[in-house]
Amino acid sequence: MARNKNPEETVNRILDTAYRLFLEKGYEHTSIQDIINHLGGLSKGAIYHHFKSKEEILEAVTNRMTEQSNRMLAQIRDRRDLNGREKLKAIFRESINRPVQDEIFAMAPNFENNAKLMLSMVNDTVKEVAPSYILPIIEDGIADGTIVTDYPAQLAELIIFVANVWMNPMNFGDTKEESFGKFMVFQQMLRGFGLDIMDEEILARLQELTTIYREKK
Repeated sequence: MARNKNPEETVNRILDTAYRLFLEKGYEHTSIQDIINHLGGLSKGAIYHHFKSKEEILEAVTNRMTEQSNRMLAQIRDRRDLNGREKLKAIFRESINRPVQDEIFAMAPNFENNAKLMLSMVNDTVKEVAPSYILPIIEDGIADGTIVTDYPAQLAELIIFVANVWMNPMNFGDTKEESFGKFMVFQQMLRGFGLDIMDEEILARLQELTTIYREKK
């Protein structure tokens, strides 16, 4: 009954509890029953009224965590004091350095063993992130002469797919050494497009996030 009167409050209770447990135990080691046990009397039916699965809870937790960060990325995209190449570097640096990334990597599941979550990540990367953040920056770079391509939409998808999916240790369980190799290939690929935007600071941060992820497994 309570959930029907205050559905938003119920959802927030579920997400707050799941967020805390995902951080403490990791996603893989947290069950729906664990979440129920920490909800102070809220029933399993109340959870399934709002979320069909643990995967949906994770998506909602992650979306809530990244909402503010995405506004920051949009601000970089819309800056007029940087050219396209500079904005592309800034958006990579800020996205990987945002504090919420530590928490995301700490609670993240092994996407390699969960095709549904992997597909959701790929779809979000290609259908949301690429056109919303990367493509406008590439188009700015084409206009100001700092980025040269005849296929801006495809380049946007390629760059963000490699960065968010292929280089992401959540997807393939990469070690620091394997992450380093992928970073170097990504860096060489971007330089082939005249985009020397991946530096040692970004590499160090990527390896730090890889360590955070692997320590929770």
